[in-house]
Parts: sequence; C-alpha cells; structure tokens
Amino acid sequence: MSFSRRSFLVATGAALSTAPVWNRTLAAAQTPDASVDPLFAPRQLGNPNAKVVVEEWFSLTCIHCAHFAENTFPQVKTNLIDTGKIRYVFHDFPTDQTATIAAMVARALPVDRYEPFCSSLLSSLDRWAYDREANPMTELKKMAAFAGMPGDVFDKTVADQKLMQFILDGQNQAETKYNIDSTPTFRFNDTLQVSSAISYDEFVKDLAKAG
Repeated sequence: MSFSRRSFLVATGAALSTAPVWNRTLAAAQTPDASVDPLFAPRQLGNPNAKVVVEEWFSLTCIHCAHFAENTFPQVKTNLIDTGKIRYVFHDFPTDQTATIAAMVARALPVDRYEPFCSSLLSSLDRWAYDREANPMTELKKMAAFAGMPGDVFDKTVADQKLMQFILDGQNQAETKYNIDSTPTFRFNDTLQVSSAISYDEFVKDLAKAG
C-alpha cells in the first residue's frame, strides 16, 4: 500500500490542526530513564535481551498489515516472541488520516494494551475503517471505550498535537533513514529489510538470512 507522503501530511494536518514465556513488554519499564513518558516509549514484545530484533512498520488501516497480523503474527508470537527468541518492535507508520488517529489512540492506552488493541483494529477493518454505513471515528471511539478508554480521554487524545507530531516524526525518520514507503515493512536485526505481508515460513527464512 503506497501513498503520497506530501498529500498525506497535508490532509492529516488539516484534519487534526524453551525459555520462559515473555509477557507483553511494558516498554516504559525497560527504559532506565523513569522520566520517559509512556506515551512516547517504544512499543515492543519479547525478551528485552534477545540477540535477534525484528521491527515492523505498519498502518492500522492497511489491509496487508491486517493480513500479516491475522495470518502470520500469531505464529511469530507463539514460536518466537513468547519463547524469548526475538524482541519484536512495533513502529506506527500511518498511511492515512484515520490510521494516524487510530495510532494516537492505541498509544494513549496503557502500554500493555497497545498490541491487543492494534490487533483488534486490524482484524475488524471492515467494521470500523471501511464500512460505508459507519463513521470511522465513531466506531474507533467505541472500540477504544471497550479497551477501557473513557470518552473524554479519547477526545483529548485525538486532539493531542504533540502526540500526532511524534508519530509523524517517527514516520518521517523511517522514510528518510530506511526509504520505507509502504506497509507492512520489516527489518530483521537491522540488516535485512522486507516490504510485504510475508508468511510465517518466509518470516523464519528472513530471520535466518539476517543471522
């Protein structure tokens, strides 16, 4: 899913002016600097000391990201993350305005709810993002409430310009540093980069290639 970087920024700105099982990582708890705001802390799962790190750049309205999340990620989590073999890092890379707001809401939830909430959004794109009979923001607000976010917190979150800029800055850095322009994109051990909704077998092969 490719997109125009310039048109995306304009639209967004205008609209928003074995090993032991490793539980979902609370990124803030891993950060030595206790002053780091959890809102801006890394979102990651797995063994913080794992020798292998996999990073994913994804958009919460991307059907290809949804395909990976539903068909590949569960195996990755069970076989590689929960067993402590890899550390998995999520990077928000919204490809439209709705995805930007969704990413903001996901980050505003307690850190341990980030991945489950993202998974829930990706598995129900047809019901909240692409239902022509529904308002995406209304449906997103409902899903956020189900995840424990009060309505007033949701309203404050989607109006948070600092949070929006943080996400867009991260996206811009990824585009500049790694030439990422589509989702999902993966980097294996900061060595091998793949832009595709890869299968589990392909994921394992790419891990091997990256060493």
